[in-house]
Amino acid sequence: MLTQTTSRVLEPSDLDAALAVLDREPLVNAFVTSRVQVAGLDPWRLGGEMWGWYEDGMLTSLCYAGANLVPICATPRAIRAFADRARRAGRRCSSIVGPAETTARLWRLLEPSWGPAREVRPHQPLMVTDEMPAGITPDPYVRRVRKDEVSAIMPACVAMFTEEVGVSPMAGDGGLLYQARVAELVGAGRSFARFDADGKVVFKAEIGAATHQACQIQGVWVAPEHRGTGLAAPGMAAVLRYALAGVAPVVSLYVNDYNTPARRAYQRVGFTEVGAFMSVLF
Repeated sequence: MLTQTTSRVLEPSDLDAALAVLDREPLVNAFVTSRVQVAGLDPWRLGGEMWGWYEDGMLTSLCYAGANLVPICATPRAIRAFADRARRAGRRCSSIVGPAETTARLWRLLEPSWGPAREVRPHQPLMVTDEMPAGITPDPYVRRVRKDEVSAIMPACVAMFTEEVGVSPMAGDGGLLYQARVAELVGAGRSFARFDADGKVVFKAEIGAATHQACQIQGVWVAPEHRGTGLAAPGMAAVLRYALAGVAPVVSLYVNDYNTPARRAYQRVGFTEVGAFMSVLF
């Protein structure tokens, strides 16, 4: 038991304490919680380190340091400690993402040494629902992507990522990690799509994170030539039906505040805004 105010890299033996912190905000922390529940705190399996902040010997705040830097239930003192550790380690992540207030505070401390960022998205509404919408019929053609359809879904996934993030996921390692992630979601039955008669994806989305308390939809995409034709809301309703029936009792997502069509589609399906995320992209 630590008896002072300090930060350190957590070890596998700290798993229960880390999960207790993550469980304090199950909606906000769904992505990191889902990874920790599967991989534990071993850095190799987790894909990064988990930093912990202790006050009076108790673990009170976390920060996931992997491909993303993610502050979790972080107090102002914890943010300062995590920023100090991040500066010493040097930037290894491709983004900082998390609750808007704490992420903004962390970025203010890191920007002098890590900046400039390629893009800062300061307000990304966090939206939630726990029931199916009235008046929206789920698209009957949206279904789970089969394991033998990974190559068919991949071009849509790459297009979505490139459009959303601004860089291709195929850069760097040739897309090996990204392809593995897509295959992982397909294999877990958490990738959904509508295909046209030629086998081309016209709508897709994934349940990117799932815990027993909440899950998070991500990667929502409509093929450009089909935008504005009414596919998004019924498609989302179909994915929502799968999510509520077999994954978690509450479904969340976050969206860029400037993406008005997407926000309207999510609102039609019954999602309501309960908070905000922030992303800093490098």
